[in-house]
Amino acid sequence: MRIAVLGGGNGSFAAAADLALAGHQVRMWRRDVGAVAAHRAAASTVGLKDFRGRHNATLDLVTTDMGAAIGGAELVVCPTPAFAQVDIAGLLAPHLADGQVVFLPPGTFGSFLLAKVVWQSGNHSRLAFAETGTLPWLARKQGLHEVQVSARGKRLPTGVFPLARADHALDVIGRAFPGAIEPCGDVLSGALMNAGPIIHPPLIVMNAGPLEHFDKWDIHNEGTQPAIRRVTDALDRERVRIREALGYGAPHFPLADHYAAVGPEWMYGRGSHDKLTKSGDWRERIVLGQHRYMLEDTRMGLSFLASVARLAGVETPLVEAFLAIGGAICGDDFAKTGRTLASLGLAGFDRAGLQALLREGFR
Repeated sequence: MRIAVLGGGNGSFAAAADLALAGHQVRMWRRDVGAVAAHRAAASTVGLKDFRGRHNATLDLVTTDMGAAIGGAELVVCPTPAFAQVDIAGLLAPHLADGQVVFLPPGTFGSFLLAKVVWQSGNHSRLAFAETGTLPWLARKQGLHEVQVSARGKRLPTGVFPLARADHALDVIGRAFPGAIEPCGDVLSGALMNAGPIIHPPLIVMNAGPLEHFDKWDIHNEGTQPAIRRVTDALDRERVRIREALGYGAPHFPLADHYAAVGPEWMYGRGSHDKLTKSGDWRERIVLGQHRYMLEDTRMGLSFLASVARLAGVETPLVEAFLAIGGAICGDDFAKTGRTLASLGLAGFDRAGLQALLREGFR
């Protein structure tokens, strides 16, 4: 299958390498001209290290030309941060064509945002946009063109916009991630599976002191203490209450399963947290006001959750608290500068109207 991968971060390199090694024709788009030239000079290869050893994946193309990257691709994989999605949507809009599927792993409801920008640009092709609850790889770049993968997604709950095109979208995505994709309904359901705004805000906010003090700190290891885990579980219960109030059924993929030794498997399967901490890849320098755990998962992810909670009539005191404290740490009002239903142009919709739009798409 022809696949385009967008971006140059950890997830994008993991996607490009893993999908190419699986036999797909992969083209990679990056906006950085110098980085693309250097990658081409390195024969457009990506080194991937995992439990089986080291592998070299050769990409069909590495380019700054969005049209060249996605032309003829059945699937466009976009594992970029949520705050990059508006720019990417504008670049994608002129080039997308009938039948293509755009997949955001995860998306913070960015699948809807991309679809709206493309539609408003005048491109009314028959497209599908989808998002899932987590990046399909626990991955960290270890060089310019090398990435280490500690674990791969085994269960990826995925929502589609418009839901009417779900069969086609899930078939295409499923060929890239065989056996891992689990339909969960529309893209709001998919967005409410996003684990980032549940795991990361407590870790980065409650560890703010050590993060400012130490040169490097592993918030998934030293930072994941029992007190923080209890808070994380309580925050996740707010997410599940939102899903239930909107009529989305189980499984809700509770975050507690990610850490548990028994019970239902979470998105990465059993023992993934131990693999993550043992790798040492997350021992890093974190600048509170610049890291994506703050700017993406706290500012955008929690502001989105808070706005959906209001639509659903659910109280979310921890969502509101972390949103306020994260904003105070950064000298910002995250509730105003984040992503909300209102900022996406959906303020006038009630639950029934919104879910009808998500089912049928734009007209």
